[in-house]
Amino acid sequence: MGVAYRIQQFFQIMRARPDQDAWARASVILNPPLRELFLRMAPSDQAHGLRVFSALELEGKSDPDLLAAALLHDVGKSVHRPSVLDRVIVVLANQLFPRKVIQWGKSEPEGWRRPFAIARQHPRWGAELAAANGASPQLEELVRRHQEPLAGKPQTAFTRLLGDLRRADSEN
Repeated sequence: MGVAYRIQQFFQIMRARPDQDAWARASVILNPPLRELFLRMAPSDQAHGLRVFSALELEGKSDPDLLAAALLHDVGKSVHRPSVLDRVIVVLANQLFPRKVIQWGKSEPEGWRRPFAIARQHPRWGAELAAANGASPQLEELVRRHQEPLAGKPQTAFTRLLGDLRRADSEN
């Protein structure tokens, strides 16, 4: 991701509010407990999830698990909410020390390593939350693996969905 994209993303986070029209369309695909999970997310994460959902919807994607994953892929961040400064630190460190960021991300979400732990571990936390609230196994896996590289993976129906999610996530 380029620096210009990251600067744009920073300002989106600062002023992001969920789009109520998109939420009206999106909320019907989530069961009530999953809707509550979505609503526990920070407004900027809700807005991001709705942008990812809307992008997939505009492409004609209709798989309910994919659309639900668009909304919930970052729900694990509600466990340990990253601040704007945490997000900036992770982006900068990824540019300067990518290997160290991976190592720091394996830590407990405490102290100075907290931002890195959140960035790395939120997919697992989100998948656990989704599973505990009635998500299908496929939705759970999409949330769990939404940051996983796809290079070299065989093309299956699941990896195509995961690829769609990853692309829409990175563009929105």
